[in-house]
Amino acid sequence: MVRIGIIIGSTRPGRNGEAVARWVYEHARKRTDAEFELVDLKDFNLPVYDEPVPPSYGKNYQHEHTRRWSAKIDSFDGFIFVTPEYNHATSGALKNAIDYLYLEWNNKAAGLVGYGSLGGARAIENLRAILSEVQIAHVRQQVSFSLFTDFEGFKVFKPNEEVHLPALNVMLDQLIAWSAALKRVRQEAAAAGS
Repeated sequence: MVRIGIIIGSTRPGRNGEAVARWVYEHARKRTDAEFELVDLKDFNLPVYDEPVPPSYGKNYQHEHTRRWSAKIDSFDGFIFVTPEYNHATSGALKNAIDYLYLEWNNKAAGLVGYGSLGGARAIENLRAILSEVQIAHVRQQVSFSLFTDFEGFKVFKPNEEVHLPALNVMLDQLIAWSAALKRVRQEAAAAGS
């Protein structure tokens, strides 16, 4: 069975991302074809990238916060990134967290959930380019929540489930299939290297 981490991509006080991620998690965990876990960036307290060696050179991490983050990300076969849109892009906190690692992301799959004034669409597009660089295969289907129609007063998350649940289910179907396929790719590569 594949393991999927649902990453809350904002650390801002008063953020909407936690409610969005919990909604995704509550629906996803009803499935029997994957295991899901919420991963909150706030719990890792990552400073602005502070490792002396680029992560693409290997897992030679100097800092405990990096080793802890590495172990968590390494434990998953795929991800759902829940991203806000800040200034037409994903959050700096999420970009920083992705930049900390490289090999831990390689040959895994991701689904994308955005929220913002335009449903987080520009943040999702920004994130797709970043994920490609760390060799994460992102599925086509995405879920986008508008601050105008899916939140009361821009704060209280009340999604239109008739609209968003079908999109979430398609995204999960794609993500689980890709995560399983890429897990086999990683296993075959590991076997060939040993």
